[in-house]
Amino acid sequence: MTKSNPFITSGYVSAEYFCDRIAETATLTRYITNGNNVALISPRRLGKTGLIEHCFHQKQIKEEYHTFLIDIYATKNLQEFVFEFGKGILNGLKPRGRKAWELFLKCLSSLRTSISFDFSGNPSWNLEMGDIKSPTITLDEIFYYLEQADKPCLISIDEFQVIAKYPESDVEATLRTHIQHCSNARFIYAGSQRHMMGEIFTSPSRPFYQSTAIMELSSIAIDIYTKFIKRHFTENKKEITEETVQEVYKCFEGITWYIQFMANSLYAMTTEGEECTIDKVHIAIENILSQLNFTYSSLLFQLPPKQKEVLIAICKEGKAREITSSRFLKTYKLTASSVQGAIKGLLDKDFVTNELGVYSVYDKFFDIWLKKQVS
Repeated sequence: MTKSNPFITSGYVSAEYFCDRIAETATLTRYITNGNNVALISPRRLGKTGLIEHCFHQKQIKEEYHTFLIDIYATKNLQEFVFEFGKGILNGLKPRGRKAWELFLKCLSSLRTSISFDFSGNPSWNLEMGDIKSPTITLDEIFYYLEQADKPCLISIDEFQVIAKYPESDVEATLRTHIQHCSNARFIYAGSQRHMMGEIFTSPSRPFYQSTAIMELSSIAIDIYTKFIKRHFTENKKEITEETVQEVYKCFEGITWYIQFMANSLYAMTTEGEECTIDKVHIAIENILSQLNFTYSSLLFQLPPKQKEVLIAICKEGKAREITSSRFLKTYKLTASSVQGAIKGLLDKDFVTNELGVYSVYDKFFDIWLKKQVS
């Protein structure tokens, strides 16, 4: 029987396939089991969700708490937030059995008639958005459940910074009030946009000011990742050279998801008894880019001309600083107004990230592909 690839690229399997984060796991677990809410901040794809799931799988937490993962990345307003919140709670309770989810549905009186059941009697969250006619009432009911739950609850809200873009002006204050009065639940606010998360949690004028512990996640050290990858190759009767792992780490700047994805590809390319060498890194990248070529070509074609020009300029720079400086504008034949107009769209669409004033292409595979197109 063929063994599964040990390099996981989505979801969480077990501690065996989770690389390091020993100190971060201990810190986050200590915070949430001692009554603290936590703002967890790092660029996307660095492993925030994996770390949270790893914490939620710790024996103490698994046995003593209800845990919920809520992803609000695609939400645009309070109604959509409440939809995802309720869906996440129900999905988290279903594996716990009938007694757990029945209490939740009992509290959710505004939606009870909209919840359907499958052939085995389990509830399904197949509501339409319009079923949530009064988001504030449904939100009240969700928090009422959290307070009544038979175990303390731990709720992770991913991409939390998007609430700052909702059209409703009082969302932060509403959530803060609910959370402040909910003694049976603790929250992890995970966010990838440092500037927006910083404003939410460190601005004295904002409702969440000084309401949480703040954790920042950085890259796993190269020597730790090297040992992790080499161990999984060796355990499966394959080998990989140290320089190969380090080339992957360098190419993708230590970002967890890309390292996992590349390790997964290299593992698949290496037969039992064979050693994976550095030449395979570039073969793997070429294979991945050929699969993504149509997608990337379409994305680039759909961009407005000014956004495309600014994206290409940032790509050529690699790490672009002071993008309205005379040097940058002159080098790429741009105007300050066109850059200012384009960069907002590129950030909103996740083509580009901004970390402490440094702009770069968000998707590292897209970055490599684009460099090849414009070189």
